[in-house]
Amino acid sequence: MFDGYDSCSEDTSSSSSSDESEEEVAPLPSSLPIIKNNGQVYTYPDGKSGMATCEMCGMVGVRDAFYSKTKRFCSVSCSRSYSSNSKKASILARLQGKPPTKKAKVLQKQPLVAKLAAYAQYQATLQNQAKTKAAVPVEGFSWGNYINSNSFTAAPVTCFKHAPMGTCWGDISEGVRVEVPNTDCSLPTKVFWIAGIVKLAGYNALLRYEGFENDSSLDFWCNICGSDIHPVGWCATSGKPLVPPRTIQHKYTNWKAFLVKRLTGAKTLPPDFSQKVSESMQYPFKTSMRVEVVDKTHLCRTRVAVVESVIGGRLRLVYEESEDKTDDFWCHMYSPLIHHIGWSRSIGHRFKRSDITKKQDGHFDAPPHLFMKVKDVDAAGEWFKEGMKLEAIDPLNLSAICVATIRKVLADGYLMIGIDGSEAADGSDWFCYHATSPSIFPVGFCEINMIELTPPRGYAKLPFKWFDYLRETDSIAAPVKLFNKEVPNHGFHVGMKLEAVDLMEPRLVCVATVTRIIHRLLRIHFDGWEDEYDQWVDCESPDLYPVGWCQLTGYQLQPPAPQSSRDSQSSSSKQKKKAKSQQYKGHKKMTSLQLKEELLDGEEYSFLQGASDQESNGSASYYIKQEP
Repeated sequence: MFDGYDSCSEDTSSSSSSDESEEEVAPLPSSLPIIKNNGQVYTYPDGKSGMATCEMCGMVGVRDAFYSKTKRFCSVSCSRSYSSNSKKASILARLQGKPPTKKAKVLQKQPLVAKLAAYAQYQATLQNQAKTKAAVPVEGFSWGNYINSNSFTAAPVTCFKHAPMGTCWGDISEGVRVEVPNTDCSLPTKVFWIAGIVKLAGYNALLRYEGFENDSSLDFWCNICGSDIHPVGWCATSGKPLVPPRTIQHKYTNWKAFLVKRLTGAKTLPPDFSQKVSESMQYPFKTSMRVEVVDKTHLCRTRVAVVESVIGGRLRLVYEESEDKTDDFWCHMYSPLIHHIGWSRSIGHRFKRSDITKKQDGHFDAPPHLFMKVKDVDAAGEWFKEGMKLEAIDPLNLSAICVATIRKVLADGYLMIGIDGSEAADGSDWFCYHATSPSIFPVGFCEINMIELTPPRGYAKLPFKWFDYLRETDSIAAPVKLFNKEVPNHGFHVGMKLEAVDLMEPRLVCVATVTRIIHRLLRIHFDGWEDEYDQWVDCESPDLYPVGWCQLTGYQLQPPAPQSSRDSQSSSSKQKKKAKSQQYKGHKKMTSLQLKEELLDGEEYSFLQGASDQESNGSASYYIKQEP
């Protein structure tokens, strides 16, 4: 989620008396050795575990603070990077404009200059494509062929309210007729013919020219929002010729009568469709706007960043102090990670004050009304308190839902959350979630919904049981009624294809599949890659897009990994995955009845059965409910 989290370190010891400076961190006990590891401060009570060196980035740190059972890596990101060498190599190749190699070699420490050069070329390509609105070619990959050859189904555009046309897609479906260029013609000028939608996949449609009946030989895929797609009647009003394809020209002598018969009662695009497409692709964020965004090197705080480019509503933000404009962060304009200037101070969130004393020429603060609004909450009565336990998606390992603790309660319903067992001693990896966030859950959510819960790192009493853990830590569970239980009728189903941001490398948008649905929570799998890279994402996440979004907006799409890359990643990643699972996997899932009996023994909880993957759109209660 935070690209470069492990490649950047920073001295955070300086402080300022300004209201906007980062808040003071309580001094650590002098009896504990303090070791700075990759920008985070760890303490180790007995000092006996020794040090380790990360095999990916070369960082030296406390062995027990390292990731994986073998302690080979300093973080999730480095472990992930090492096990996906072929993925990284293919990504770098694509960034440099080269097709992925047949045999991806192990990626060693790439020289910084080479990385920056590749990324600069990638950014220049994106900016040029954004200006020309040109489709982004992806060597060897076609959504249409991918959908057709595997009989896949794509999530409909209406599932993505934040995407262009997401709220005004209307009745576009199979059978709708449109006027499109006739490519089966020998005339020197551009002519058109009528085609019908045979199949829809996001923005993409499989079209068949009128008159071909059941003949699919000239079927073709195109983006319905493209500039060459028009409603029936457009040619007549624009003075463009309608010419039947050469292959079927002999079939009828009176084509006008044929069309009248075929089109009577048929649907077409709304006359203002192209105007709506254009309007839905106008974005309020502009380059040079200043915002507050999460600091990818210290999750507990925000920094000022400047909008460098806007593509399809996605923002490339460059941190204000980055002189060469390479220290950047990608997110959607509706992301919960960005806020207006002054937001951190208003809620009591930590903030890194910029060394820049005044705004640079041309930079201006983004108006507060542009940012996504959170729901109002009533914290006057029973509310979240520091020390309460809950379950939360780990922002640094989005495939895991972990045991977590509320570390600080901020204003306006915001909470600082720490992942139990892996927190930095200075709290630099606490993460800010709003109380209504769909990424935090009450105690017992994973158990009732048959999701693997990741216990605290180093917790020896397995299988993990919440009641035992609450007693051992002398803590209480956050009340269930405080969590967001709203489940929209989102329309997603298991197996649907889409385009999704790899939040561990947020500049990348990849071919992906919905593999599980738990009410509003989606499990997103990146096609061609190991399951360990899967991400838990909310159904309304602005990081999910319909098939064809990249082509429409001019963004780079990352295709599925080729078979050779899958083979090369399998041995190392499976070995790593096995080691990781031995250390972090929770206990074997108990049945609802078993858990109910345990809960009733505690005389504190009652239990309601959760919904299955197929019961994803209902509003049934799926939490353990605490009795008053």
